[in-house]
Amino acid sequence: MKKNGGWDLKLSLYILITLFVVAGCSSIDCPLNNRVYAKYKLAGDIKTLADSLTLSANLGDGNDSVIINKSVNTDSFQLPMSYQRNEDVYFMEIKNSTGSQFDTIKVTKTNTPHFEAVDCNPAIFHVVTGVKYTKNRIDTIVINNPNVTYDATKSTFLIHFKNSSSN
Repeated sequence: MKKNGGWDLKLSLYILITLFVVAGCSSIDCPLNNRVYAKYKLAGDIKTLADSLTLSANLGDGNDSVIINKSVNTDSFQLPMSYQRNEDVYFMEIKNSTGSQFDTIKVTKTNTPHFEAVDCNPAIFHVVTGVKYTKNRIDTIVINNPNVTYDATKSTFLIHFKNSSSN
């Protein structure tokens, strides 16, 4: 006679099911910072912009969207890039006590889908191929790192501003 024959079968099934569940789970290493933004770092004589900075983007459908609104004491900023368009257009307003000045930045780029895993959100990486801009307050924009990925530590662009008193 078996006293605990049913107990051994239940325990074996429980252990077997637990092993299948643990083996079926996988560790997906989706990036924690999965935002793809171009980083603009102020360089040159003006490393911090004391004036009010407002940036908006042309959404391509006839509408604009404000991305940065009246930021002061700015030393860098990040701008999103479109997933499908080959050119992004940004409008910059710099306002101080003497008035407002406007500049336009046009960034040309190639878009590449980036795949991590099925469980991760999709991402589009970019390679900047050129930048054009007006020169009201902007002196120059230099492409520092053309690859726009998850890495927010590298500045995509170095932006040099003119002194507001030299306009």
